[in-house]
Amino acid sequence: MRYLLASTLAAVIAAASMAAAAETSGGGDTPKLQCAIGYVTGIGGAAQSVREYLATPDRDRYRYLADNPIQCRVSDEGRASACTGVTNLRHEKVSVYDDIDNATMAVVARVELDHGTYPAIIVVLKKDVKCEE
Repeated sequence: MRYLLASTLAAVIAAASMAAAAETSGGGDTPKLQCAIGYVTGIGGAAQSVREYLATPDRDRYRYLADNPIQCRVSDEGRASACTGVTNLRHEKVSVYDDIDNATMAVVARVELDHGTYPAIIVVLKKDVKCEE
């Protein structure tokens, strides 16, 4: 349990320092989210799965979500990686990690897997992220 807590804390600190460095670097044409910690309500998951979900017609999105639950490989240290699928996040506290494009960004979020809850780097829509105040 201590390893899980330590790895979670390390991931949050790393993400916060990277986000702070990104804020101070400036430049670029796209607006950057000006926070390190935020809350997400919406769909998140592996980059390819999120793209597929967004390309799915609205009427079929619930089925896509049900048929493609998020799955990740978990290391002995409690780190989730190699994720596939999507998950529905409801006011989940996240560490803002990096912009991917104009519409999406990577965050560190705790995801519920079959064998527990683990921190993982996932992709979410920028419009679904609200900065902590």
